[in-house]
Amino acid sequence: MSKAVTKAEAPPASERQSGVDRVVDIFEELLRSRAPVRVGELARRLGAPRSTLYNLVNRLVAADLLETTDEDGAVFFGRAIQLYGAAYAQTNPLQRRAGEALDRLAAETDATAQLCALRGNKYVVLDSRNGRGLFRITADVGVPVPLPWTASGRLLLGHLSPGDITALIPPEDYRLPDGRTLAPESFLADVARAREDGHCVTLGLSDRFTCCLAAPVRDARGRTAATLCFVVPVDRDEGERRGLLDRLRAAADALSDPA
Repeated sequence: MSKAVTKAEAPPASERQSGVDRVVDIFEELLRSRAPVRVGELARRLGAPRSTLYNLVNRLVAADLLETTDEDGAVFFGRAIQLYGAAYAQTNPLQRRAGEALDRLAAETDATAQLCALRGNKYVVLDSRNGRGLFRITADVGVPVPLPWTASGRLLLGHLSPGDITALIPPEDYRLPDGRTLAPESFLADVARAREDGHCVTLGLSDRFTCCLAAPVRDARGRTAATLCFVVPVDRDEGERRGLLDRLRAAADALSDPA
């Protein structure tokens, strides 16, 4: 008969938390890498003891949360992660309804339609659908992007004070991919304008060939919980943009919680 673990024999709370933190760190690093990584390399990147990381990885592989991808022992997310994600998408009301809205928006236009949200101090695409056009602009789901690069970022920060926004965004995130640097004061003004307008349109920020149009999906408190956005070529004329923005705002309003 196995011996019961008494309270005195249980690992200290700090050790248990440390193990949880290590697992979260492993998942975050694999998400950033978006490719398999050897356990030794994971240990180096995370500054963790190899023995500790090997023990954790072996347990995660046994639970199908990770899987080995080659003979060298590189690991990546396992099938259980897909099952958890699918269950979340099926049962989360916003995610499910937003997927239907994205299908409809992309089918009715030549634009890439996306559901976006705040994750930490970055913007991420949660879901995306391509339009019918031959020229497609896509963004990878789950890849963190600096908030000042996006129309959605200006809406997602609307509930924060200027001081909170300044504290949240790293200084390097104001530098755009083409080398230009946005003035923080200009970005704060954009956030205030987007909050007032109830939408945001940006031209040539993350990519000089793109225009991004975003509308807020609000929670019951009136805060922007997520955004719906279109990504289109920057040369779309003003009339087309207004039509797309009208569609976007109507869809976002339908997804928003009643105040």
